Amino acid sequence: MFKKILIANRGEIACRVIRTAKRMGIKTVAVYSDADARSPHVEMADERVRLGPPPAAQSYLLADEIILACKATGAEAVHPGYGFLSERTSFAKALADAGIAFIGPPANAIAAMGDKIESKKLAKEAGVNVVPGYLGEIADTDEAVRIASDIGYPVMMKASAGGGGKGMRLAYSEQDVREGFEATKREGLSSFGDDRVFIEKFIESPRHIEIQVLGDQHGNILYLNERECSIQRRHQKVVEEAPSPFVTPQMRKAMGEQAVALARAVGYYSAGTVELIVSGADKTGESFYFLEMNTRLQVEHPVTECITGLDLVEQMIRVAYGEKLAFTQDDVKIDGWAVENRVYAEDPYRGFLPSTGRLVRYRPPAAEAAEGGEVRVDDGVVEGSEISMFYDPMIAKLITHAPTREGAIDAQIAALDRFEIDGIGHNIDFLSALMQHPRFREGNITTGFIAEEYPEGFQGAPASDGLSAKLSAVAGLLASAEAARGGRIDGQLGGSGEVPTEWVVLLDKAEHRVSLGGDTVTVDGESFVVDAPYLPGQRLVEATVNGEPLALRVEKNRTGWRVTTRGASHSLTVLSPRVAELARHMIEKVPPDLSKYLLCPMPGLVTAIHVGEGDKVEAGQPLAVVEAMKMENILRAEKAGTVAKVSAKPGESLAVDAVILEFA
Repeated sequence: MFKKILIANRGEIACRVIRTAKRMGIKTVAVYSDADARSPHVEMADERVRLGPPPAAQSYLLADEIILACKATGAEAVHPGYGFLSERTSFAKALADAGIAFIGPPANAIAAMGDKIESKKLAKEAGVNVVPGYLGEIADTDEAVRIASDIGYPVMMKASAGGGGKGMRLAYSEQDVREGFEATKREGLSSFGDDRVFIEKFIESPRHIEIQVLGDQHGNILYLNERECSIQRRHQKVVEEAPSPFVTPQMRKAMGEQAVALARAVGYYSAGTVELIVSGADKTGESFYFLEMNTRLQVEHPVTECITGLDLVEQMIRVAYGEKLAFTQDDVKIDGWAVENRVYAEDPYRGFLPSTGRLVRYRPPAAEAAEGGEVRVDDGVVEGSEISMFYDPMIAKLITHAPTREGAIDAQIAALDRFEIDGIGHNIDFLSALMQHPRFREGNITTGFIAEEYPEGFQGAPASDGLSAKLSAVAGLLASAEAARGGRIDGQLGGSGEVPTEWVVLLDKAEHRVSLGGDTVTVDGESFVVDAPYLPGQRLVEATVNGEPLALRVEKNRTGWRVTTRGASHSLTVLSPRVAELARHMIEKVPPDLSKYLLCPMPGLVTAIHVGEGDKVEAGQPLAVVEAMKMENILRAEKAGTVAKVSAKPGESLAVDAVILEFA
């Protein structure tokens, strides 16, 4: 077995590989950019080598520097993780030329499958169903418009070397193609160094199913069941699960055998994923189409590990060393259900805009928080880590495993309630809302789920029946605990030290009367048995209400708390009855009108300004483009108006809420 391997990646996947390598008794080498000098993967590894400045093109994409690091440290093999160099044919060849093992597939398989245009041609020649489209190179926007019209709208424009949701645009009209084609080319060039774009028919109401394959260098290739990855936003996966609630045993066998046949056609070994698209309208599930093959480990591989009991990273290392697979297709089982949520640095309350900054507080849920399931957190950050604009915005992956799908989903809700993140925007509330959504729980999902269910954006999960009363009851106990502490201090100074037992709770502007009496709390005449151990300053409250667990993330403010649970935040103002009476006479402060400004919605780089001073604009017209986390964001006019002043210019890096334009 290898004695030392280098991980040519960063973040959670680097930590993930290091953990398995340590368990196998293999020493590890981490590489890092200046932005990651104090990152967990650097601390975990036995040795570490600096690559360069933060931009990936000057650090993690420098194949020559990684090979030099291998030679300097004596690393015998390289695990590329995903992204960066993981699907670069030139990197795999360069390692081979240097006598260093690549923990991945052979270079010819990467070449065959890594090019989205060529892979579809190859799949078609092999008799695999492919989505109708144009697989040649497209010269310019005018040609793209002609091709899209011939295929028939809607169409999907994709960067040939794309992946991870980057370099993709959906077009329903000629205008969409004209606006999106050049942006797709730029994203492909920026993220993958390849600006070629192809166009294919967009399958409406689609489900995204993928088959995990695993092969060795002795001709053995297996499929390890499927994953459902239909919950996506902007073509980036958000929720993954295994198995799929849609796939039948017959479909699983047909898809798996087709995936294996495709892998065998290119001489594949190591772990890989064949991605398929299935029309949700096809109840037979027989019409599935090949999308692409990812010749690497997938972000969502943990759900497959949970239901099969296999460590895919270990299998990749053993295959790269030349070992045969120690099991057969008949040995691959399905044990229970697993769900993975991607915890992103983005603000769902502000249109999912990327968020950067420092993790002032980071406390992932413990395994015992699952309430009937197993909890696994794959991350590469710690409290104090910086979420940088240079890399992917994923903070962590939360995986739960239970005997049933419902149990795995419920374990997700419980764990999300206990996930503490402060300092940056995050999508935990949104993930909890997804887990609670009736349509998701029924398994009635497509890739359009988020757009269909949240057309006006996300405003928090709707409160379940009785939640307001339960929160008010807990708030009364928290207020009494704070008052008791103040009373003890007051008593030491000669005060009465009395603790109020009557409170008025204003929850999202609704008023509730709360009375405390031992373990019983009465809210508007309804009694609850509440246990909410709390010390002033505590940020996570593990309460039980009528015997049912209720975890709350709490943040103290001047008049009460900001409480977050079950996918929504609630403002709870807790006042004595006398103060509440006086508060009713206070005048509400009106926030300032910022409608005449176009504000930068996220920290990012201005790549284009489409208007000038004095220009008249119409609602929906593109005004500026801001790039963040390698994604271009087009800022449009919300209403008609005239540009009075342009305050930013292309090439500027702006902070959130910086003024870009001012309207007359």
